[in-house]
Amino acid sequence: MTPAAVSQQVKALETQLGTPLFHRHAHAVTLTETGRAYLPSVQQSLLMLETATTVLFGETRAQRLYVQSVLLFAHGILASGVPTFQTAHPQINLSLTTGNVVSDFANRFTDLQIVFGNPALFGTENDEVMRESLYPVAPPDIAAQIETPQDLFQFTLIEVSTHRASWPHWFESLRLPAGQARYFFADNSLMAAELSAAGLGIALARAPASDRIMDLSGLVACLPDCSCPGQEAYHLVYPSRTTLRPAARTFRDWLLDYSAAVQTR
Repeated sequence: MTPAAVSQQVKALETQLGTPLFHRHAHAVTLTETGRAYLPSVQQSLLMLETATTVLFGETRAQRLYVQSVLLFAHGILASGVPTFQTAHPQINLSLTTGNVVSDFANRFTDLQIVFGNPALFGTENDEVMRESLYPVAPPDIAAQIETPQDLFQFTLIEVSTHRASWPHWFESLRLPAGQARYFFADNSLMAAELSAAGLGIALARAPASDRIMDLSGLVACLPDCSCPGQEAYHLVYPSRTTLRPAARTFRDWLLDYSAAVQTR
């Protein structure tokens, strides 16, 4: 069905129910309170229908799966693992989209979401997927000039404004006053890495999710022995484990195993 046809069907449903299910915005729609209350029952009904169909008629040739992920995790972790998942599960037609801030994940028309930070802001149930380690990185010629943490103050520090644990947290972990720091603000770690590679200043790696962009940008650790754990983690969120469709359960199991393997490398 075309988007316009779907929209007409939704409006017809709202007319029949006598209440709106969605807030309509310029470029997106979000569920109303009534819509959110209705969603679990709809999901459960669809899951029962899908399960009954599978039992009676066998697996459909293609099972669609919609996953939304925070950008850095999708780039640094999922991109290298998804081909393996697709090879192992060719019957699952995976659609992967990305977001960067809480508002990007407000539209919950996905099976699963991989978010960073407080999972309660995004879904009802969740699995912790991965934590991060923070350390400064820069092009090799700049990194060679950094012998002590105090040397960082000679350069601009590129701060990712969407992260709670960033440069101030890193300085605090070293018990180092940060009053002399000069910051440039970017809204994501991929941009921060590219700005650092272009000579703007020093970025903060968020390993292991940032390993790929740091390698691609030619950045190296400035102080290899000065890393600290982040304050938050990546989580896989969903409304309810019992209502996950078979394809979503398969992806969840794969992701937890794959992320665990990535962290032990």
